[in-house]
This record gives sequence, C-alpha cells and structure tokens, in this order.
Amino acid sequence: QVQLVESGGGLVQAGGSLMLSCAASGRTFSSYAMGWFRQAPGKEREFVAAISGSGGNIYYGVSVNGRFTISRDDVKNTVYLQMNYLKPEDTAVYYCRFRRPGTLYDYWGQGSQVTVSS
Repeated sequence: QVQLVESGGGLVQAGGSLMLSCAASGRTFSSYAMGWFRQAPGKEREFVAAISGSGGNIYYGVSVNGRFTISRDDVKNTVYLQMNYLKPEDTAVYYCRFRRPGTLYDYWGQGSQVTVSS
C-alpha cells in the first residue's frame, strides 16, 4: 500500500524559511514525477513546484519562482520543498503529489499547514 507522509509545516514570520518533506513508501518511485501543490482557504488548489523522474526538469509556479526550491532523494523516496522569503500569501495547506506519467498511478499526501505571519 502506497503512503505519502508529509512533515515540516508550521508557523513562521514573514521573511523566514521552512522546509517541507514528503516521504513515500510502498514501492519504488524513481520513475515518478514529484510535486507540491497548495490550497488556501476559499481558493482553488494551486501548483507550486514539480520535478521529473530523472530530476532533469524542474518547474515552479509564478508566485514562488526564485523563492522556493524543490529537490528529491530517490534513495529515501522523498521530495523536499525549501521555502525561503516566505510571505503571508504563502499561507496554505501544502500537498505533495507523486505521479507516474502515462499511468493512473497518482498519489497525494495528507497535507501540511504552513502559516506565515506578517
């Protein structure tokens, strides 16, 4: 059974940093694309960042580009999101996602709350 467990969320002041982690178990995920999404109260889920299975392609949402960094460790089946220069508008529940392109294999984490105070 596949399970994604997120950690690292919390409360931080504006301008601060946090790092989210999402560790997966249940199979090998080296061929999976990994990504992060977020959802603020009353808003739709928003794309944050993604990294391809090879790690050679990385994408960021416009609002986080230059402040957030995504990375992966295929030995640990873990994806990370380093968040710097956080802003109050970054406040949201952050979800990790593992997806194998061309298949129906698509898994989500349980969500991790990030709150940025002004």
